[in-house]
Amino acid sequence: MLLAQTAFETKMLLRNGEQLLLTVVIPTVLLVLFSAVDVVTVEGPGKRVDFLAPGLLALAVMSTAFTGQAIATGFERRYGVLKRLGASPLPRWTLLTAKTGCVLVTEILQVALLSVIALALGWSPHGNPLAVAALLVLGTAAFSGLGLLMAGTLKAEATLAAANLVFILLLLAGGVIVPLSKFPDAVRSALELLPISALSDGLRSVLQHGAGVPWSDLGILAGWAVLGLAAAARFFRWE
Repeated sequence: MLLAQTAFETKMLLRNGEQLLLTVVIPTVLLVLFSAVDVVTVEGPGKRVDFLAPGLLALAVMSTAFTGQAIATGFERRYGVLKRLGASPLPRWTLLTAKTGCVLVTEILQVALLSVIALALGWSPHGNPLAVAALLVLGTAAFSGLGLLMAGTLKAEATLAAANLVFILLLLAGGVIVPLSKFPDAVRSALELLPISALSDGLRSVLQHGAGVPWSDLGILAGWAVLGLAAAARFFRWE
């Protein structure tokens, strides 16, 4: 049942043009555009793509696990899909697990696509792949919890507006394209605690600088994951 529902959720996502625009097209366009055009001054040695690729991998995770999942789940809740599925023989934990599985499958495709494009643009990644995997998994858990919390508590229209607004704000202020060092010290200290900042900074530390395990970033992501998933489990409404 879990595999069947996961496959169904994945097919529905891949057939949704708006979701594909958000999860695949936007990160890809940003990667190509900002790697080719000197619009933003980046940090560190190497090519511009070495700075941008980790941040846009983080953006891809956020777009799928948070924004896309929040919007899709919010409208499923509005139209009664979740209520009907909850009354079916499909256990509710299976449904939520299948949604997480769909997110993971989509992220694997995103990471593969963005990595191929970045390598073609001259990206030279370094570091421990296990540290990268840990960051991606914890980032997915953090954003999934926050996305489900939003979808399960707000109306669908409010979720649509809020999820897109958060996506834009975190794209600009989460260290994805604009380095956090460009912000004032007081603001930067707060921004560094955001999940997108921790994920992009951790990926950049490993993939650009070849650092070891970024424990501080992993700790921030783990905190957001526990907080988001616990709040979603407590407050999520099925109708």
